[in-house]
Amino acid sequence: VRYTGDQKRDQGSPEEDKTDQDAASSIANAAALKRMQMERYHGIVDLSAIDVAWPLLSSDDRFLRHAARIAVESQPVGAWADRVAKERDPQAFVTASVALALMGNPSHQPKLIDGLQSIDLASLSESQLLGALRAYSLTFLRLKEPTKAQRVEVIATLDPLLPHTSDDVNTELIRLLAYLRSDTVVAKAMELILDPTPSGPPAWSELAKRNERYGSKVREMLQAHPPTRALGYASLIRNLRQGWSLDLRKSYFAFLNEAATSSGGASYPGYLNGIRQDALASCSTGERDLLQDVTGEDFNPKPDFAIVDPVGPGRKWTVSDAMAAMVGKPDLRRGRSLYFSAKCGTCHRMAGLGGDVGPDVTSLRNKFDQKYIIEAIIHPSKDISDQYGSSRVLTDDGQVYTGLAVEDEANEQWIIYPVDENAKRIRVDSDAIELIEPSTVSQMPEGLLDRLNETEVRDIIGYLLSGGEGIDD
Repeated sequence: VRYTGDQKRDQGSPEEDKTDQDAASSIANAAALKRMQMERYHGIVDLSAIDVAWPLLSSDDRFLRHAARIAVESQPVGAWADRVAKERDPQAFVTASVALALMGNPSHQPKLIDGLQSIDLASLSESQLLGALRAYSLTFLRLKEPTKAQRVEVIATLDPLLPHTSDDVNTELIRLLAYLRSDTVVAKAMELILDPTPSGPPAWSELAKRNERYGSKVREMLQAHPPTRALGYASLIRNLRQGWSLDLRKSYFAFLNEAATSSGGASYPGYLNGIRQDALASCSTGERDLLQDVTGEDFNPKPDFAIVDPVGPGRKWTVSDAMAAMVGKPDLRRGRSLYFSAKCGTCHRMAGLGGDVGPDVTSLRNKFDQKYIIEAIIHPSKDISDQYGSSRVLTDDGQVYTGLAVEDEANEQWIIYPVDENAKRIRVDSDAIELIEPSTVSQMPEGLLDRLNETEVRDIIGYLLSGGEGIDD
């Protein structure tokens, strides 16, 4: 690579130039030697690597930090895990926390979160703060999901940092707070989304001049450049169910409508539609009805087709038996009918049809495989999301209700959806509730497939995996 332009840099004397070049070369060579020393430990078990690499976990050189971290990760985790909690340098602790989150086990999670919580995040540099946020994310994703108490504590720590002066930090804060289901992240993210300050063209836009064939398409996009930064924020909050007001919902979809007028390339419309569909899925039935003037959808969650009961004969289905039944091409039309006659549609919405007590299952196929879906239906209490899990609600007059408890702040009440899908929802005044505690029993009842025969099991699972597509009405 060589420079061929006319501009000349400011030059000092030949002696000064040579001194500067020698100094820069010396620094670069020293860093390269240290990095190569670390790389010799990569993938090699040598306990001496821990003492050699540990001081470099706090290096200002990110490449040295990375090489040192990999050297530490290559050693048995038991030889260095306790050292992480004792580290007092913020940068070294953040780097070591990432290493332990990647290589540790669930027993390491509590101490890591306690350590991250003890850091004064506001005092960190931008790169250090990004590293700390990554450490939080990896700890929850790789080691163990946060407890309810940890969610509350971490939200209280991170919430004051949003909004930040750095766009990158804002992105990671919104990502993490959305994962933790903060009640305030939606409103704060919407402030950033609706910020009139343009994001400007990307740094690589000048490259469009180098190729006329492809560059013309890039230049066309840049003339009506999409609000990429705001779209990133919008994507991060699209699945949240809490923290929204009707006005925020309207502003969100109005923003997506405006973003659709930009030119973003061949895949841009599909990307926008994906965000929109997920956001609609997170809305309640009442919200979707009230948002039709903004979204433009003709929303009616009630099926407009005949629902036929299962033929049977039924049986007590196991996961292995249900997997064995998944042979041949499913009848999606029949599967859609069974989805409602088997009571799935009472709580779950699919392709705009059904209830909104549980999560929307339209995008189920994009997240889980066939076996996971079958296991979740047959053993619903095996893995209960705390967002949709049942609760035991004790009132001041001694009544105990079990079901999905949803707070209705506007009316100062709680709505309880009983586990029995045929029972009516119960409203209890907030000041009449003594205790709400998680239940070990899923809101979704067992035996939903037990009325179906083999062909019907295949058809209903096939419909769930179709996303509601492929049916000609």
